[in-house]
Amino acid sequence: MTFHFEDFVLDPERRELRRAETLIPLEPQVFDLMLHLVRNRERVVTRDNLLDAVWNGRVVSESTLTSRINAARRALNDNGEEQRLIRTIARKGIRFVGEVTELSSGAVPDKAAAPAGLPLPDRPAIAVLPFTNMSGEAGQDYFSDGISEDIITALSKLRWFFVIARNSSFIYKGRPVHLRQVAEELGVRYVVEGSVRKDGDRVRITAQLNDVATGSHLWAERYDRELADVFAVQDEITEAIVAAIEPQLYAAENFRAQRKPPDSMDAWDLVMRALSHYWRVTRQDHLAAQALLEKAIALDPNYGKALGLLGTSYMFTAHMGWMEMASAISAAEPAARAAIRSDDEDAWAHNALGHVNLFVRRFDDSLAEFETALQLNPNFALAQGYYGLALGYCGRWQDADAAARRAIRLSPRDPYTPVYFGIAAYARFLGGDDSEAIRLAQEALRQRSDFVGAHRVLTAAAGMAGHTEIARAALKELRRAQPNVSLAWIAEFMPVKLAADRERYLEGFRRAGLT
Repeated sequence: MTFHFEDFVLDPERRELRRAETLIPLEPQVFDLMLHLVRNRERVVTRDNLLDAVWNGRVVSESTLTSRINAARRALNDNGEEQRLIRTIARKGIRFVGEVTELSSGAVPDKAAAPAGLPLPDRPAIAVLPFTNMSGEAGQDYFSDGISEDIITALSKLRWFFVIARNSSFIYKGRPVHLRQVAEELGVRYVVEGSVRKDGDRVRITAQLNDVATGSHLWAERYDRELADVFAVQDEITEAIVAAIEPQLYAAENFRAQRKPPDSMDAWDLVMRALSHYWRVTRQDHLAAQALLEKAIALDPNYGKALGLLGTSYMFTAHMGWMEMASAISAAEPAARAAIRSDDEDAWAHNALGHVNLFVRRFDDSLAEFETALQLNPNFALAQGYYGLALGYCGRWQDADAAARRAIRLSPRDPYTPVYFGIAAYARFLGGDDSEAIRLAQEALRQRSDFVGAHRVLTAAAGMAGHTEIARAALKELRRAQPNVSLAWIAEFMPVKLAADRERYLEGFRRAGLT
């Protein structure tokens, strides 16, 4: 029996891990650990389980166990932040969460039975892979990531393109993956890849545009510039991509990136570092991002993206129960309004003010700000998801469900995808479809077990559906993830517009046992 997941094959008889045709060397204990996790993927594996299975009950140090888990993740191009395949369940253990197919030894996977790639949208669909850091210093990754992120943002503003969101493109970082696999998994025809080498005050950027459907290279270029010219290079790359894919539109529109670059290269540097924390969706990373953004704003008080990102981060931490709501609003609203004054065409600025307006119950203003953010950047998955949240809190559950699903399609392999599933779950709960709400919330938690919003919806939906055991277990996990949760907290801080919706939500929690 062999185990197939992604493009890996784990063969217990040969004691081999292969990726495509490449044999990946593993230490015996690392192989045994990985095999035990895959075989027991339907449950959480505890430390004691691993000691029994891998070390025959012999006691080993915590550092030894951790090193073997990390080695297993490295072999699978996973890590402790992404946890794409091996997920840590806080205070419980670890679990293999990849989709596995079991085949008898020597059997060939049935290609016809494999899930088809995502269908192509009706617009030219493109993904920008994270540019490779060629500087030889891992600490410079944020810089090459920032180049890629800015190109994605510039392309995303063009409504005749369907641009995959940053987080889904970035799951391929550091992975030797075939472009056709990327295209199938993300549902795109075009893929951009490149590299960045930063050396003192100079930077070399290479970029290449690939048409995966034909296997051809449409365009490639190398740029050697002063570091201060990096924004001009990004615009040149974006223009070249547009010209190669849509020459008629390019000629008609005479595209130029509509953005206001920061006055300080150091401020841009800090924002890119902050974004690398922001997208990890943890309390500690949001605190780190906020500290970096404050430094960026001190250097450049009119940097709209830094201000908008800071306001968004404050509101997210409050919504997760990680920060007092009043404090978050008092910090986020001035930042959001300053962002719009600095650059009213920055989608992050309107996204931030949309959050603030929602939680102070300015519902119509909130929807208007999210709609403006999406007009400025139609491919902004985060704004699309939170537009769905605002629609849900306003009682428009069908529109909310549709918006959440659009966010998932814009970024189908995203660390934020659990958030979008949670928003869709809440929408279904409002619509009275408790079983679907439970399913969506459980899918969100399968992808990210610490997501507070999904614990909330699962608790309320299971309570209303009369699934007592699920409700009690969900409430227990909710209290662990958000210790300050209570009926009073939900009634005060969840901005549910309609009294009937609010009462149904609270009743679900009551039935689950929340007081």
